Amino acid sequence: MPEYLVELYVPRTGAQDVHTAAGRARAAAEELTREGTPVRYLRFLFLPEDETCFHLFDGPSADAVRLASERAGLSPERIVQTAD
Repeated sequence: MPEYLVELYVPRTGAQDVHTAAGRARAAAEELTREGTPVRYLRFLFLPEDETCFHLFDGPSADAVRLASERAGLSPERIVQTAD
């Protein structure tokens, strides 16, 4: 299954928010999987100095990952498929 990177802007002081968002993203991916769209939340990288956070998902399409992100309350700047 392809991997997708979800990019968000998060304030430097948002480390706790990132952890909370990761839990919501994991739950949203699990919910979509139960509904028949296999999405898996993998991990995140938070770069406080750049005020940027990347969440990594496995999914069948960018649209499926976008849906998981939206259900988790994330507001992605972009979603891109990673290279193999």
